[in-house]
Amino acid sequence: MSVTALRAIEHVHGHLAWLATLALYHPAILLRRPRRRAVGAALSATILVTAAAALGALLYPAYRGELKPAIFASSPLVGGLFERKEHLGVAAVVLAWSGLGLHLGEQREGPSDRGATRPAFVAFLGAALFATSAALMGVVVAVYRSF
Repeated sequence: MSVTALRAIEHVHGHLAWLATLALYHPAILLRRPRRRAVGAALSATILVTAAAALGALLYPAYRGELKPAIFASSPLVGGLFERKEHLGVAAVVLAWSGLGLHLGEQREGPSDRGATRPAFVAFLGAALFATSAALMGVVVAVYRSF
C-alpha cells in the first residue's frame, strides 16, 4: 500500500475513532433511565466503533513493519502507549457489542422484567471511557510519529 493511501486511511481512522468515541456516550447517557429505549443510538455507536477498529486493523501490518520499530527505539513510552491504545480499542468494541446485545435483550423482555441495574448502560459507559482513552493515546502517538 502506498504511503499516501496509508496516510489517508490513518486520518480517516483517527477522525472516525473520535466520532465513534463521542457516539458511544449517547447510548450511555440515554440508557441511564431504566425504561429508556436507545436501539438506534446503540446500533449506530456500535457500527462506528467497529468501523474505526476495522480501519485500525487494516493499518496495523504497515504500522508494525514501518513505524513500530522506530517508535520503540526512540521512545519506549510512546510505543507502550500505542500498545495500550490497541487493547483499549478492542475492549471498547467488545463492550459496545455487549451493550448492544444486552439492550436488544432488554427490549425483548419488556419493561416489567428490567432490573434496577442496567448492564447495557454499564457496557456502553465502559466502551465510551475505553474509547476516550484509546483516542487520546492515538493522538499522542500520531503527533509523535505518523506515516
